[in-house]
Amino acid sequence: MSFEPKILTFLCNWCAYAGADLAGISRFQYQPNTRVIRVMCSGRIDPVFIPRAFLAGFDGVMILGCHPGDCHYLSGNIQAERKINLLKKLLTDEGVGSERLLLDWVSAGEAQRFALLVNQFTEQIRACGPLPQAKDFEERLRAVAASLEGEKIRWMAGKGPELLEKENVYGERVDPEKINAVMESTVREELAKNRILILLETTPLTAKEISMKLELPLKQTLSYTVSLVGEGRIGFDPSEETHYPRYVRSA
Repeated sequence: MSFEPKILTFLCNWCAYAGADLAGISRFQYQPNTRVIRVMCSGRIDPVFIPRAFLAGFDGVMILGCHPGDCHYLSGNIQAERKINLLKKLLTDEGVGSERLLLDWVSAGEAQRFALLVNQFTEQIRACGPLPQAKDFEERLRAVAASLEGEKIRWMAGKGPELLEKENVYGERVDPEKINAVMESTVREELAKNRILILLETTPLTAKEISMKLELPLKQTLSYTVSLVGEGRIGFDPSEETHYPRYVRSA
């Protein structure tokens, strides 16, 4: 049987949804694979919705909003673009890939463009095939979702652009390279720590075992486990005494 993708589509109320409505009225033909969620603004879409959609069985996610400069809430679409770009980085870093996620713009009068985007993206996902069902792939998606729910990345997504655009009280601007370097480091750290937490859900593991499973340098793995112990999110397995301590999830 041929593969028919399931695609979740978020449409902004003021432009993209109106464009989709016009496409229906105009009887433009487009693929029937999308399931639509209407939102007031593309900026309202929490990035964690996307990995959750993949975990729920969708093969692709589209986000269609107002063109830059036309947002009903002035900068909602710009905020959406920043958050989705960060999400794409997380998906790429975890080996999930970002080709199953599309952010684009459709105005209320662009019914034909809406139909074209739906058709093109459906064919793109059809070419990608269904999402892998492997346990490792699911764990990677769960790590992305957990990272997006964490305070560090949520703060970065909200405040990072503001730090780049505004001066401090001394009239100085933060070096963009420093901000980007901090963001890169934080993203890697949060992803790795959440992968460790997911690994420890079922069985205690030593740092070396974690290092091998995640293909991380042992020194780096130890740094993450020490941090997780300090945060009270993991502890040491009291059930057995071994030369190398095993870590477990904290209750």
